[in-house]
Amino acid sequence: MKVPLLDLKAQYKSIKDEIKETIEEVLDSQHFILGPKVEALEEAVASYCGCKYGVGVSSGTDALLIALMVKGIGPGQGVVTVPYTFFSTAGCVHRLGANPFFVDIDPLTYNMDPDAIKKFIEVECNFDSSAGTLVHKTSGTRMRAMIPVHLYGQCAEMDRIMEIARRYNLVVIEDGAQAIGTEYPSTKSGEPMRAGSMGHFGCFSFFPSKNLGGFGDGGMVTTNDGELAEKLKILRAHGSKPKYYHHLVGGNFRLDALQAAVLLVKLKYLDTWTDKRRQNAAYYNSLFQQSGLADKGFVTLPQAVWESGSAINPQSPPAIASPQARRAGAILHPMESSEGGPPKA
Repeated sequence: MKVPLLDLKAQYKSIKDEIKETIEEVLDSQHFILGPKVEALEEAVASYCGCKYGVGVSSGTDALLIALMVKGIGPGQGVVTVPYTFFSTAGCVHRLGANPFFVDIDPLTYNMDPDAIKKFIEVECNFDSSAGTLVHKTSGTRMRAMIPVHLYGQCAEMDRIMEIARRYNLVVIEDGAQAIGTEYPSTKSGEPMRAGSMGHFGCFSFFPSKNLGGFGDGGMVTTNDGELAEKLKILRAHGSKPKYYHHLVGGNFRLDALQAAVLLVKLKYLDTWTDKRRQNAAYYNSLFQQSGLADKGFVTLPQAVWESGSAINPQSPPAIASPQARRAGAILHPMESSEGGPPKA
């Protein structure tokens, strides 16, 4: 029997009346692109993530793309990221003519390994401290940024990643497409910090199957820098400010009001749904242990390396099926949709 990862019909049924009401408000207003609903969502998501600014965009992919564009990352430049992610993480880098450089993931969490970043820089790159530039020895590529990807209810080790970024003058773009609400116990701030609030940018996806999913594509970029937020807004509307005056080449990356309206309703329930996800994950994990599937190597569980609890892990790390278990159809990988393919960002 094939069990879907997420029953969106059941979720919709529980909030159906609220969704219909808010959609009617948008239809009555006839304001479909950006506008009050999008502004309200930007403020709400920024606050939820512990950031000063949120900029609504057309997808999680475009969130990554526009963050790279704001910093002028392009041909002849490099971005450090991980191969264990959805295609768009590296795809956006390549689309701008830049080159992705992959480092390995932590074997316990499956998130970016700071030790692997350090090794890559020390072995494969040269740093010119006077110019503040990090250059890849073999290709001559100037390294400009890092994109850590937060997965399985845990952030990458952001304190160490940000320390490396400061030392080598690198931009940090957090890929939080599957991690909204995830908290990291930062020793630098002295309190938990949420995904999207620690790097220069945080990028989120509102694809329907995400923890906070819309009724189509949508995304958000968070930042604590007002100048970056303003440039994000300019670039998402073809680089125009004021309207029809184009001083930059941007793109059509705008979030529409219908998606924002739906997401504003869903955001109210996100913590409750997250708690239920955690309960389900804990139940599955206990069954994997009791059945011996974990001990026999049929299922591998990412370890919760940060302090567990409602504030730190929005969902307990789920199971990853071993190759032999997947061949038997025992479980779907969490990064796959219920249809069997990778989720779109």
